[in-house]
Amino acid sequence: MSTLLIILHVLVSLALIFIVLLQSGKGAEIGASFGAGSSQTVFGTGGGKNFMHRVTVSAAVIFMLTSLTLAYFYGQPGSTSIMPEQVAPAAEEPAMPAQATAPAPTEEAAKQTAEPVEEKK
Repeated sequence: MSTLLIILHVLVSLALIFIVLLQSGKGAEIGASFGAGSSQTVFGTGGGKNFMHRVTVSAAVIFMLTSLTLAYFYGQPGSTSIMPEQVAPAAEEPAMPAQATAPAPTEEAAKQTAEPVEEKK
């Protein structure tokens, strides 16, 4: 089902691009290069704009619906994995390190800390 939905989404997006390009605009008139400029007599006088507007709105609605549906399908948590042989490790609590007992200070270390340091002038 998702493959069919993706194909429909791609086709509608391409159709939406071509429909928008075929419309006659106020500026560049890119639609005229494809024959949609002044030769809209197929749809009647002024009827081409209404027809193209309806086709554009329909394609945009279909595009939005397929986008939302695809987002919903792919947003669901998956029940299968692409790597079924790999098992996720269980979350382990970090082990508390054993309290290290500090070694007893040696006599030399005790003497060094006990004797005040004389400053030289």
